[in-house]
Amino acid sequence: MSKNKNLGLLVLVALFIALVALATMVINVPMVATQGFINVGDTVIFLSALLMGPRVGLVAGGLGSALADLLLGYAHWAPFTLVIKAVEGLIAALIGHAVYRRDKKVSFQAIGGLIIAALWMVLGYYIAGGIMVGFQASLASVPGNLMQGLGSVVLALPLLHAFRNFRP
Repeated sequence: MSKNKNLGLLVLVALFIALVALATMVINVPMVATQGFINVGDTVIFLSALLMGPRVGLVAGGLGSALADLLLGYAHWAPFTLVIKAVEGLIAALIGHAVYRRDKKVSFQAIGGLIIAALWMVLGYYIAGGIMVGFQASLASVPGNLMQGLGSVVLALPLLHAFRNFRP
């Protein structure tokens, strides 16, 4: 890989990390029961995963989301978020990236990958919330996280269609 290609990839990864953090921070709704919040950062995680692949989905999802937690004053969630969102990006990419790149369209397999990744996020935050505030209180976050995850799948679809010819 040439120096320019490496630099270009590094710039794209940094851009996706920043976009995940920004999307997470700009539109968020606090959830009192779990001391967390609902956001649209998952939409950008899904974009990074399907456009760029597993490594970028993992890095952008984990670092961008954890950075947003730190900057918004949710530092107690950042370690959990780092892992949950990194795995979310990884799942989405492992299932959907290759077929999205090959077909240049969002297939049922890619959508399925996004849904599975979103469901992982819901489960991950339920477990993290259970550890932090108790599992009964953490149940209160499930509907909001489901709305966030599935809403992000829906928001990602037209964006992925718009970027179908993007090739890093």
